[in-house]
Amino acid sequence: MPLNKNTAAHVALLCTNLFFAINLSAAKHLTSLQLAKPFGLNIVRVGVSVILFWLLYLLKPTPIKIEKQDRMRFVWCALTGIAINQLLFLKGLSLTYPIHASLLMLTTPILIVFIAAWVLKEKIGFFKIAGLGLGITGAAVLILAKGGAANSKEVIWGDILIIINAVSYTVYFVLVKPLMLKYNPIMITRWIFTIGLVMILPFGWTEFTQIQWTHFEAIDFTSMALVVFTGTFLAYLFNVYGIKILGASAAGFYIYTQPFFATFIAMLFLKEELQFYKIIAAILIFTGVYLSNKQKTNA
Repeated sequence: MPLNKNTAAHVALLCTNLFFAINLSAAKHLTSLQLAKPFGLNIVRVGVSVILFWLLYLLKPTPIKIEKQDRMRFVWCALTGIAINQLLFLKGLSLTYPIHASLLMLTTPILIVFIAAWVLKEKIGFFKIAGLGLGITGAAVLILAKGGAANSKEVIWGDILIIINAVSYTVYFVLVKPLMLKYNPIMITRWIFTIGLVMILPFGWTEFTQIQWTHFEAIDFTSMALVVFTGTFLAYLFNVYGIKILGASAAGFYIYTQPFFATFIAMLFLKEELQFYKIIAAILIFTGVYLSNKQKTNA
């Protein structure tokens, strides 16, 4: 029995966050074994996705002209949503833990509320301020709690890069919203990835040429496929489909499932420990996200 559109969209959004969670451990596996450095991995990730998005276009060509006044917005979206976002994300992930990365990415909904409020000149009330405070506290717990790790300085630096990546993605989210109202979401994603690939090539080409393909075993090729095909191409495609059918708020709800998926996968495959400070940080960040959006929904 085929799924109706709403059910299919819910499944797509759930799969999106499962794919993103798998992507964290798969990318960490490749970078921790020095099989692929983060910037080089980004070239593969974005490059293959660009090819797949254009192949998808060739199967059903629907030419849409980008209006002149929107061209620079596409460039800015590529810079914030692909170049800065993807480069810093994988670099940060290579230094920190997948559980840290998944929790710190949850600060994005909090940042979206505040940047949108700033741009739209909305009043910032008590719940939003309290939510921001709790979110910052949760992030600080993750960054400052060393947990006895020998590589604590690397972890701190990785956490900071993940936060900057979250800020960049937040700016992208605000910039891309007007485009989503005018153009086909898949077309937007295709062009943003294409422009973004051009931007990251100078930074990642050397590392791309250093990828140890001859040392790859079956698990490594599987990890690469999970990063490129499911964790990037399908994840973005499914997310766009879910947003189109159910709206951005429904898609935003499903992001809360990602840390649970990421924690389970990291513990199972990377033997990462769920330490007490991570649980405290998760509670603070989840509560911060809830409070930041509470007043917005009740206003």
